Amino acid sequence: MQAESLIEKTFLNLVEVHKGILHKVARLYMDSSEDREDLQQEIIIQLWRSYQNFKGESAFSSWMYRVAINTAISYFKKEKRRSDVYTYDNIKEPENEDYNPEKDRQLEIFYEAVQELNAVEKALIFYFMEGLSHRETGIQLGLSEGNVRVKLNRTKEKLQQIIKKTNYES
Repeated sequence: MQAESLIEKTFLNLVEVHKGILHKVARLYMDSSEDREDLQQEIIIQLWRSYQNFKGESAFSSWMYRVAINTAISYFKKEKRRSDVYTYDNIKEPENEDYNPEKDRQLEIFYEAVQELNAVEKALIFYFMEGLSHRETGIQLGLSEGNVRVKLNRTKEKLQQIIKKTNYES
């Protein structure tokens, strides 16, 4: 019984240390705070279910990225089937940051634009924002390094076009 308690405590500590991954993935894939919370809970459930398979051959954060992105992609597809309508009225940024209206608007535009990307494109942008190399991103997504480079460049261009369109319309 004590071994199970230690395993659970270790898991919870690791998730706490790397909880930023949960927030970032959820923010990229879901637009409402309720959906983000649901996705974060689903990711934690999947992390716990697969924790016994974590062998420590890579950093916990790398493994957590992989599980989080895969869960988000599956969850996103399930949510997408349920409803293709998104609203941006309830988006709230973290309250602990100093408020900067220009930065706030830029983030809002960015996250709205990201919602127009497909699941793999969102993952590519997430890993890019996290500073992963093309090789590391390829490992996470099961793509070749060259394929990641091409897809990421195309995704960045697509994102720029979406943002330009949004800026002109606002």
